[in-house]
Amino acid sequence: MNGVLIIDKPQNVTSFDMVRQTRRWCKTRRVGHAGTLDPLATGVLPIAIGLGTRLVEYMMAGEKTYQATMKLGASTDTQDSEGQVLEEKDWQHVDRDAFDAALAGFQGTIQQLPPMFSALKKDGQPLYKLARQGIEVERELRSITIESLVIDEFAPPYITFTVRCSKGTYVRTLCHDLGQKLNCGAHMTALRRLACGQFDVTVSHTPNEIQALVEQGKPLPLLSLAEVLSDWPTLSITGAFLGKLQDGVAPSMDDFDVTGLKAGDRVRFLSDGTLVAIGNFAPGGHGKRPGDFELTKVFPLPVVGG
Repeated sequence: MNGVLIIDKPQNVTSFDMVRQTRRWCKTRRVGHAGTLDPLATGVLPIAIGLGTRLVEYMMAGEKTYQATMKLGASTDTQDSEGQVLEEKDWQHVDRDAFDAALAGFQGTIQQLPPMFSALKKDGQPLYKLARQGIEVERELRSITIESLVIDEFAPPYITFTVRCSKGTYVRTLCHDLGQKLNCGAHMTALRRLACGQFDVTVSHTPNEIQALVEQGKPLPLLSLAEVLSDWPTLSITGAFLGKLQDGVAPSMDDFDVTGLKAGDRVRFLSDGTLVAIGNFAPGGHGKRPGDFELTKVFPLPVVGG
């Protein structure tokens, strides 16, 4: 079984809990997820099965969209409502104008300090394990991009907003940092991921829905490997070219219509709708390597469900 399940993760379970459940559903250990959601969070969690695990890095690289609720007046050690309150401050001075003014500094590419309560590692040790021991270590600022941030409901001390952001953005840290900017403190009380890359909640399925299909012996709503990368440029390959590709020999651009492709563009190679390889367009590679594409992954034939 190969492909990707788009799960609507419920609250109070971990992302790895969903991986374990998927292993039981699909009766395989080759399962991974694309982008951790904290237990507090709900929403879109792509789960890769079989050969789909080879595409996780590409699914994780896409933009994310979240709806979050923050509460003004208190900062916590985890930066969300599951942590211990560190400080409480008056928040009544925060009106819509003050909040909008604070938001001005959280647009575009900004620097963000990852929280201690995170899965990032220091010398092989997850930071959250150190944080639970009361240990805080130095972290490096990371560049993230806030593409858009829209206020959905302004009812202080609670504020709900929808944010579209780059990979690696911690929304609870965004809430915390906004609270610091407003000089009142804040923490996140709810988070729902609405989209991960090209996949949104409209194509997601709850664990209960998946479980019902399993119990009824019906096929799971797996996205094929080709569908996972459906937003990539496509080149169709057949015959002798397909055999060479399976041997890792990159084709020449003379064999395809490469109109619109630029050097470095990622492409997917399909045979009868099945993903057989992915690579980068790299014209002029003759002499160093054959062909005009740098193959990054080649998939065996036939790809069941691919």
